[in-house]
Amino acid sequence: MNDVARVIEAHRDAGAFFEAAGLRTFARHDGAGENVLLMHGLPASSFLYRKVIAELARRGFRALSFDLPGLGLSARPEGFDYSIRGLGRFAAAAVDALGLQRFHLVVHDAGGPIGFELAERRHDRISSLTILNTLIQPPTIPFPGELMARVADRVPAWGRSPWVWRQLMLRVGILDASGVPAAELDAYRVLALGDDGGSAYLRIMRALGRVDGGPRDYTALVNSATNPYPVQVIWGALDPALPLRRYGMKALAATGLRYLAALPARHFLQEDQAPAVAELIEQLATQHPR
Repeated sequence: MNDVARVIEAHRDAGAFFEAAGLRTFARHDGAGENVLLMHGLPASSFLYRKVIAELARRGFRALSFDLPGLGLSARPEGFDYSIRGLGRFAAAAVDALGLQRFHLVVHDAGGPIGFELAERRHDRISSLTILNTLIQPPTIPFPGELMARVADRVPAWGRSPWVWRQLMLRVGILDASGVPAAELDAYRVLALGDDGGSAYLRIMRALGRVDGGPRDYTALVNSATNPYPVQVIWGALDPALPLRRYGMKALAATGLRYLAALPARHFLQEDQAPAVAELIEQLATQHPR
């Protein structure tokens, strides 16, 4: 067994498989206490939150993240609706299957709009909402994983290249390369491409901008003044894909809050700033107990 296989095996051992909406998927989890549900984006999976999950567990929470269809250890059916709304419907079914009656919701990247779709469907179960580098009004620009998939669709070998994935992860996603071993960087690629060579990943990318009825504006679901749950915005301040000055400020304006937390990180702040992210989630949860 090589190093990447060992990393993925350890990841699998840190969670469990379950079924939602007739589809088998996987959730990584740890801890006991109030539920914190962490929604991943692209080209990621629950593996992205492994450090944050451990930090939250140490702080007395039950933290979990499940793989969206077509990514990570989830099933990859050809006929699935991989649009934002389709994935949002699946997320709602997953919450039901996991028995989450109340939970703090954390969203990131494409998991933002998918998580907002979930919040719309299970509004009364949300205890708090934490927004990490995402879009409130998609689609305005491609998500980072979408750019990779557009090229991979035309040049498949490019999209499977370990070197290309490492470069993109380090230039766009991760600030401190010393904190993420090469085997963990490669695990992102293996978990995204899966056993179908990335076919499901490409289907997600093609469907991402397909929104029935036109683009959605999720401002109503993140507005801190009109929702029963508290809201916060945490941003990787050095994100080249969703820059703080433009997209972080847009997210802040949508929430109606005066401040956001800017952390020294790129797009995948879960890698560089897991303790800080977990601490801010804890602060929001304990300041506004449910």
